[in-house]
Amino acid sequence: MQVSVENTSALERRMTIAVPAERVETEVNKRLQQTARRAKVPGFRPGKVPMSVIRQRYEDAARQEAFGDLVQASFYEAVVEQKLNPAGAPAVEPKSFEKGKDLEYVAIFEVFPEFTVSGFESIAVERLSAEVSDADLDNMLEVLRKQNTRFEVADRAAQNEDQLNIDFVGKIDGEAFAGGSAKGTQLVLGSGRMIPGFEEGLVGAKAGEERVLTLTFPEDYQNLDLAGKAAEFTVTVNSVSEPKLPELNEEFFAQFGIKETGIDGFRTEVRKNMERELRQAIKTKVKNQVMDGLLAANPIEVPKALLENEVNRLRVQAVQQFGGNIKPEQLPAELFEEQAKRRVVLGLIVAEVVKQNELKPDEARVRELIQEMASAYQEPEQVVAWYYKNDQQLNEVRSVVLEEQVVDTVLQKATVTDKSVSYEEAVKPAQAPAAAE
Repeated sequence: MQVSVENTSALERRMTIAVPAERVETEVNKRLQQTARRAKVPGFRPGKVPMSVIRQRYEDAARQEAFGDLVQASFYEAVVEQKLNPAGAPAVEPKSFEKGKDLEYVAIFEVFPEFTVSGFESIAVERLSAEVSDADLDNMLEVLRKQNTRFEVADRAAQNEDQLNIDFVGKIDGEAFAGGSAKGTQLVLGSGRMIPGFEEGLVGAKAGEERVLTLTFPEDYQNLDLAGKAAEFTVTVNSVSEPKLPELNEEFFAQFGIKETGIDGFRTEVRKNMERELRQAIKTKVKNQVMDGLLAANPIEVPKALLENEVNRLRVQAVQQFGGNIKPEQLPAELFEEQAKRRVVLGLIVAEVVKQNELKPDEARVRELIQEMASAYQEPEQVVAWYYKNDQQLNEVRSVVLEEQVVDTVLQKATVTDKSVSYEEAVKPAQAPAAAE
């Protein structure tokens, strides 16, 4: 087999492969012999059809089948021989496939970039530290109470944070417009659900009252047909309900599946959850800084095939997350290209760090992480056992741990500054990471 390779770009390869005619004919004859054993031809018993008849009827199909198999096999042999690492399936251009002649074709494909990860010393990381104070715990209990707010009908004028049941009709230039009317809508004043001025215009209203609100849609309103237009809303208030925070009692505690009784037991469990969230938030922020640093220090070209695969994966995830009657391929690729490029580049860099440093998942850390995740459940022992019975889930945890070990490897050489902050600052989401250039 003859192979020649041309570098058409940094990552693209154009490989010409010639498969000897003898090998081609051997593969064709093998298929014809298999066909002869099962072919049903009028006038002949099965298995007794003359090869000349078999060849006349089936040779073209056998040759096409042999072509596909030979291309697949010879391409694999050629990339192994040439020590190439394809990043995706090749585009095949047949050049010659005539009976009695060599099979010759061109395979065009991309290879994975070859690089060495460096620049650990140039990475600066700010590592936060914080504790859950009693005040933080008290604030969290109030958040939990507000999340479980009930509303009770009140015989008074509406205030901010009250829930109103309303009917409304919106008109522009005296004509009702699509999406501008509703009946029996529940609206919490101050929630910011409606356009500016709508909720404010209902403060002080009572059940049974009708108000006319003259408003203007924002210039940047999502519906461009309405953006910047003046509208008149006739609103009827059906009821006014005031918020009632639940008491911190056994009934409230039971909603969170907490076995411990009493306020002290509940506070203990909530603190544990907050501390777990705090540890994860700090770890995530450190990881993001490390990954940003690796990206900045190691610019690499991305194989188009890997980028396209990642874009398609993100499309599918978006459809699954947001639903709707839309096919993934209908979503514009450019919506996902930045995120896809970052993920592909980081995947290549992380894999190279693992390779260069001969890292393997630390099984003790794997178990520790599983136990940490399981502690959020009522029966943690069962959760741990479940992970160790499911190879796919266990391997996902191993991948997480291996990534943590990559972060640790970088931190050994990076410039790390420790900073004490409040709980709120520590758990506050970081800004979205920069896209890879």
